[in-house]
Formats: sequence, structure tokens, C-alpha cells
Amino acid sequence: MAVLLLAETNGADLSVDQTAKAVTAAQVLGDVTVLCASAGCSGAAAEAAKLDGVAKVLCADDAAYGNGLAEPIADLIVSLAGDFDHIVAPATASGKNILPRVAALLDVMVISDVTGITDANTFERPTYAGNAMQTVQSGDPKKVLTIRTAGFDAAGSTGSASVESISAAANAGLSEWVEDKVQASDRPELTSASIVVSGGRGVGSEENFAIIEKLADKLGAAVGASRAAVDSGYAPNDWQVGQTGKVVAPDLYIAIGISGAIQHLAGMKDSKVIVAINKDEEAPIFQVADYGLVADLFDAVPALDEALG
Repeated sequence: MAVLLLAETNGADLSVDQTAKAVTAAQVLGDVTVLCASAGCSGAAAEAAKLDGVAKVLCADDAAYGNGLAEPIADLIVSLAGDFDHIVAPATASGKNILPRVAALLDVMVISDVTGITDANTFERPTYAGNAMQTVQSGDPKKVLTIRTAGFDAAGSTGSASVESISAAANAGLSEWVEDKVQASDRPELTSASIVVSGGRGVGSEENFAIIEKLADKLGAAVGASRAAVDSGYAPNDWQVGQTGKVVAPDLYIAIGISGAIQHLAGMKDSKVIVAINKDEEAPIFQVADYGLVADLFDAVPALDEALG
């Protein structure tokens, strides 16, 4: 079996964590060829070639792919699909944007958010907001999968795969890049951080969210938020953790003022250690927490911050 894995890139840079975890999942299916598609992606391709389990790297260096537009990248993948049985990408915003288009062009189903691989045709994925696991068996000639990488370990970086430059596919011009508005941050990226501090509706306001950010900065952590906090305008959309946000599995997850709705639990319950601070002792978050503190967050968080020194 041959696998084509779309590398996660940020411009010309490789997102090593997401790509390495996807390689771990994909190599169960067969020989893994990694596709780097971006402008100036030679460095990303060289980095991908070092990942253990990668047999080959394809580098499509073209301006059409420089801003991650789904349509031209999907066309590129379809042009390469004839040599592969499985087409895989991390279940990121980019992967979830591109692979459904690939599946539609190939006239096959897309199997999203895969958390386990039984064999070449059988996959596990969560359903009902993570409260049940669904086993999906596909009879399609080509399997198109997005991998929920939080449940996989990252591949090592001692490999030495070959790198081949390939030409761009024909671009139908269905979309064009206008501009990126990027928010700079010194904090670690949410989906790859080892510690995440999240706030919920209980924080009360955007101004009060400063205590969440202060604690996160002291711990060198990423900042997350529940959907209720995001919908209330306390935190930006890209901080949202949950079924409709980002799925995280850090070493330590601190949930502050979060009740623990099913939607939120689906995005963080695989964290290795979960700490919950909530004044409602009946809050569902305490059912999944390893450590729970029933207290007013406006007393507990400043005390914790002071204790950390």
C-alpha cells in the first residue's frame, strides 16, 4: 500500500508537530510519501525528509500554493492520486479544507477526524461529540482521511528520505489570495502546546480574561477558551477548544470557569492531566478532571499565580 500525506505547512515552513504525528498514523497503512506544496518549500521538504517512516518527499514549489488555497492544492493532489491507495492529511483547518475537495474530485467519501486505524479499509473516529466511537469501513478504491493527530506520538527525526521536485498542476483559477491578517504571539501554538490554560463563561468578561493569560504566560502555556467564552466575546475564535474548535491533548490542561459541556470535553478530554477550577461542584468538568478545585476562580487563580512566584 502507498500513502500520500499532505504536510502541514505555514507558508514555507513545515509544521513539524502536526506532520510528524500524521506520519506516525499513516505509516501503519504503508510506505509514506510526504507532499510539501507551498512557495519556497524546499526547506520544509528537507525537514520532512528527516521524519522517521517517510519513504519519499515530493516538493511542489509554486506561487499558486504559497498561501494554502484549497482549490489548486486539491487539483495537485488529484493529479498525483493515481499512484496512491490512501491520501492523508492532519485534521487541521487546512487539511479539513483541502481533503473534502480531493474526495469530491475523486468521487469517494472523506473519512474525517480519524483517531485509530484498524487496517487499510477500517478506521475509528469519534461521533456524538466524542461520546461514542464509530468504526468506518470503506470500499472506495482510494481512501481519503484526515487524522486527528492529538492521539498519536510524533515520529522521530533521524530519517533521510529522498526529496523530488515536481511541477505544479494546472490551476483553474477558482480562488485567489487577497491578504493574510496574522496575529503575532510569543505563546506556543494551541494544538501543539504541552500546557494549555483555558477560560470559560465563568471568567465573566474580556477584561477578566487577563488573569487567564497571566497564568498561561507564567507557565509558558497556550491560552484556550470554551465556546461559551468565545461566543460571549471574551476570547478570539482561534482560542476555542472543542468539537467545533481545536482539539488538544497537552500534558496539562487547566480549565478555569468552564462547566464542561459535551462540545468542550470533545476537544480536550485526551489531555494527560486535567485540572478544573469551578465554583459549581456539580459542573460536568469535574467528571473528567484528575484534580478539581471547587472555588471562586477570582480567588483561586490569583492565589495560584502568586504561589508560582
